[in-house]
Amino acid sequence: MKFLLLRLPVFSLVLALSFPLFAAPATRARTGDDGKKTTAASRATVLRGRASWYGREHQGMRTSNGERFDRFKYTCAHKTLPFGTRLRVTNPGNGKSVVVRVSDRGPFRHQRILDLSEVAARPLDIVRRGAVSVVAEIVPATTPLGPTAAPADLAALATDSATTTLAVATLTDIVAGATEAADVVVVPAPAPTFVVQAGTFGNPLNAQTIQSKIQALDKSLTVTVAQSELNGQPLTRVIVGQYADRAEAELVRRRLMQWGIAGMVRQAENL
Repeated sequence: MKFLLLRLPVFSLVLALSFPLFAAPATRARTGDDGKKTTAASRATVLRGRASWYGREHQGMRTSNGERFDRFKYTCAHKTLPFGTRLRVTNPGNGKSVVVRVSDRGPFRHQRILDLSEVAARPLDIVRRGAVSVVAEIVPATTPLGPTAAPADLAALATDSATTTLAVATLTDIVAGATEAADVVVVPAPAPTFVVQAGTFGNPLNAQTIQSKIQALDKSLTVTVAQSELNGQPLTRVIVGQYADRAEAELVRRRLMQWGIAGMVRQAENL
């Protein structure tokens, strides 16, 4: 499970994802000049992958966009989507859907695509199971948060059956809905990224102390905390940055060492 406390830079040319992002054909009613409703083709951007959750242990802590985490609000963490992006997340297994708002960064473990707040995760059966496979669609910013009806074409969205033509689009294009020219939009996974693991702690408060220390020493560094387990015992890792190559991450590790903070460079996907 992932919880991040500072903003990460958002790159519009690539998405740091380890899963395919598809835009499947859909239809939308609109009103023509004669006042009659017609049907126009549109595209729905769809993410498919595993989603996990976070709750009580993070209550009141800062999220990546600066607000306080509230496990009773419909929010989520995503690696790169702009803060405020709204997603309709559906569990194809039980047909339940919720609309959430991106307010945090993560997760970076087990190829998961989303971390949902507790209230959002419960109807999708994620709290009971820990993680489930979901379908997440980018929806308009005016879409109400909370439980909602599942998409009528859920079966198609959950598979590749609707995909025909492939094209590459930027994140800006996807969020703006400017992908009408292609039947399918695929944002490929980039090369592996690297981070500096600046400590692993059994007590989350100790991780927060190191996080605050690094932030005070260099405000330009992105410092996050990530939850995991080892032999059933919870662990909290302090993670610094997200770098395109190992050499860049190694330079940051050496800077931390000068401040008396030991760390190691790791590939983000292996955390």
